[in-house]
Amino acid sequence: MVPQSGARRTRRWLLTGDFTLVWWGQVVSQIGDGVSKLALLWFVYSITGSPLKTSVIGLLQTVPAIVLAPVIGVAVDRLPKKLLLIVSDLVRAFVLGLIPCWMAAETFTVSHLYILVTLHAVATAVFGPALTAAVPSLVAPSQYTSANALLQSTTSLGIIMGPALSGIGIAALSSQNVLCLNAATYVVAAACFVPIRFVRPTLRLVKEPAVTSMLHDLADGVRYVMAGQPVFVLLTATAALYTFATSAFTTLFPVFGRKLLDLGPVEVGYLWSMLGVGLLITSLALTAISAWSIKRRAAMIIVSSALSGAALMAIVGAKQQATAALLLGLVGAGIGVLTPVAWSVLQEMTPPHLLGRALAFYTMGAMTSAMGGISFFGWMTGRLGEAPALLAIGAVMFATAMTAARLAARLPEDRDGDGGLP
Repeated sequence: MVPQSGARRTRRWLLTGDFTLVWWGQVVSQIGDGVSKLALLWFVYSITGSPLKTSVIGLLQTVPAIVLAPVIGVAVDRLPKKLLLIVSDLVRAFVLGLIPCWMAAETFTVSHLYILVTLHAVATAVFGPALTAAVPSLVAPSQYTSANALLQSTTSLGIIMGPALSGIGIAALSSQNVLCLNAATYVVAAACFVPIRFVRPTLRLVKEPAVTSMLHDLADGVRYVMAGQPVFVLLTATAALYTFATSAFTTLFPVFGRKLLDLGPVEVGYLWSMLGVGLLITSLALTAISAWSIKRRAAMIIVSSALSGAALMAIVGAKQQATAALLLGLVGAGIGVLTPVAWSVLQEMTPPHLLGRALAFYTMGAMTSAMGGISFFGWMTGRLGEAPALLAIGAVMFATAMTAARLAARLPEDRDGDGGLP
């Protein structure tokens, strides 16, 4: 059951009143993310002309989530999620919005940008697990998959609208000015969390130093995810393969668009938006299957990952922009299944007091793989070319489908009501 915190629980298409506020705030924030992501990648690639240096942006966005994951997991379980979410958004507004506005164009170098991206990534590494762990405070258990899918729909809206706006902004203004506009989106998102009353975290009353207490909590989390939890291991392995491929693809997409399809920033922005269209369609479709058994939902990952792999490979042979747009829509539809389903599995099957740590370790595994994928495919693209790299990314998505099949075989047919992984 969802704890009653006095917050609004009116049922509506966005599930509850509190969740509605969160959803609209994330729509604004994700559009800002979509705008800034293309601006970041285009800025680096236009200056350096190096796919490998462009990949550094993706690496810097993943390292904090890996290094800080254990500490973040404990913080999410012990600290007020509302505070974590608001502070994270305000920090992101400052480092990737206001600072570029204050720096002169001639001094705003790639090195400066790398530093800002790292600070932005630290705040994002806190925000993601905190928001996912807050979902059980906002909706009923039967709505977890719907809530996760609706949150993912904000990402897809950001992909649809953000890159197109970014491409126009880059062409009309500059990458630096586009980044300046991003600050307001995070401020709006932070404001949406202010009226929501989240369930307060369960605090342990212990007579020991804070550092020792945190280490004990961390050890509890490690024991939970490592001791006899094959479902968690397989779920993380599936996510790791998924992020190994998809993080590399999204990071290097401006390179693929420019080299394989001979497109400029505006065309790349519009084409990237088709990825968001497919993601949005899948996100909305997933809201209808929230009551399915865990096994049936996990089985969808098998089909969707194979679909993405086939579409990625087909892009190599695409000769027309319209064909590439259709294939990118299929890629987006395929990659949109895993995250909402994986989050709902963790939310349903992990004890509430360990959810933050479970999400943090899951994120650490996924982000470590993402860093490896970005590095490997960045090198492969520079060394062997865009077409072989894209074919290899598609092959990894097929491997994701195979791992998901093993995961589905381990999951129960019905919901596990005892609050723990089998």
